[in-house]
Amino acid sequence: MAALSLFTAGLLLGGCLTALSLWLVSGLTMPIPAVWRYGAATFIAVVAILRDADVLRFPMPQNARQIPQEVFQRHLLRGSLQFGFELGTGVRTYVSSSAPYVVASMLLLSSDGFVAALVAGLGFGVGRATTPLARVISRDGVDWDARLAGRLPIITIGICSVLAAVAAFRLFGVWST
Repeated sequence: MAALSLFTAGLLLGGCLTALSLWLVSGLTMPIPAVWRYGAATFIAVVAILRDADVLRFPMPQNARQIPQEVFQRHLLRGSLQFGFELGTGVRTYVSSSAPYVVASMLLLSSDGFVAALVAGLGFGVGRATTPLARVISRDGVDWDARLAGRLPIITIGICSVLAAVAAFRLFGVWST
């Protein structure tokens, strides 16, 4: 359980680092009119929904490799923290859905502030931590994996749909003023 706790801590730290980095860079998008920024965020979310629904097919930019097993072989607890951190950043390994890209684009385009970025980073870490925790709790990892595989498209489309709605509400709110 200590390894899972450190893994989760790493996920949270990695998610926060990436989100706060995107928040810092988001200041560069501030000169772009808000209606364009929210329009772009809405467009990206809709394209992500279509991608996750297999209507559109294109690869997402990612580091398509796994984190090496040597990370755990040196020291299990330190390796769990390192693996969690690297996975939490979202830049060192596979990303299976479009939702993290939508969140990243919204952080980059909305310039909502430090707290919003921190919450998004924590949310990304918690979301990634939920998977191994739920798998451990299920006590039947093979069955759990099969159920997840069947439901994952619905989950990711749902997440992207909520994000698209948020971006669209922001777009129409800015547009109407």
